[in-house]
Amino acid sequence: MTGYAYKPLESANGTASTDDGLSLSVEIKSYNSRFLEVFINVPPFLSGLEPKIREIAMETIHRGKVEITIRLKNNASLPVSINNEAAKAYLRAIAALSEDLRLYEDPPLSLLLRMDGVMETSQSRNDDFYWEKLEPIFRSAITLLNNERTREGENAKTHILSFMDALEKSLETIQRFAQEEDDALKERLRARFTTHFTEITGGYPADAATAAAVENRLFAEIAAMLVKLTVAEEISRLKSHFAEFREETKRNPHPGKKLDFLCQEINREINTIGAKACKLEVSREVVSMKDALENIREQLRNVE
Repeated sequence: MTGYAYKPLESANGTASTDDGLSLSVEIKSYNSRFLEVFINVPPFLSGLEPKIREIAMETIHRGKVEITIRLKNNASLPVSINNEAAKAYLRAIAALSEDLRLYEDPPLSLLLRMDGVMETSQSRNDDFYWEKLEPIFRSAITLLNNERTREGENAKTHILSFMDALEKSLETIQRFAQEEDDALKERLRARFTTHFTEITGGYPADAATAAAVENRLFAEIAAMLVKLTVAEEISRLKSHFAEFREETKRNPHPGKKLDFLCQEINREINTIGAKACKLEVSREVVSMKDALENIREQLRNVE
């Protein structure tokens, strides 16, 4: 979402002002932000054009903090007036100070002209005239900004998808070790109930009812333990989130908000796997996934 554009109004000979004395430039800066915020800074006599400026900006910019600064001077029709009363008041105050300090020196005219309120200028409002000059320059600046944002977005997309590759690779490793852990858990429970069954029957063949009861208990214990320790559901949901993440980058020209949400869901599943992890190898992959996800989130701050 970051970008910068500057576009001046150029005359036929390439200077920054036209032959009729009109000087105009547009500067646009954009920063990362969760929502769209447009700030417009224009001279007071152009305030009536702010709605049109905002509308054009929001046509192509959908997220980020955008600062638009428009500088315009029309020297050919700039009325200048002198406030004689203000100048006399300044002169009397300077004379009084000179007498008080016994420093006798006549103030130069250039000093009085620099005093606030002595020389006054005002631009007349002419929205149609100024909009005719401003609109093409502003649209050109918006295009320059969006081109820069697009280039930066492509770079961000490349980095984000590389970290997504790392997430998927770690998940494959976790799935392999998780299956091994599930198999080991089942074997431990079978061994445990074999011992328990032997203790009940004293080593003699059990009747059908006793065998069925022990077998049912075995299945119930395995199911309960797997619910607590298996990560099969979390792995399945992560695969779904990863697929949706990649698809969103392809079909949506402004995927930032949706990708932010998916990252939250991915983080939740990773945390659950970390809490259930029994193998050191799984814990290591969880740490790697958290690191990759954090890098994705960092890059998403610059995605509209």
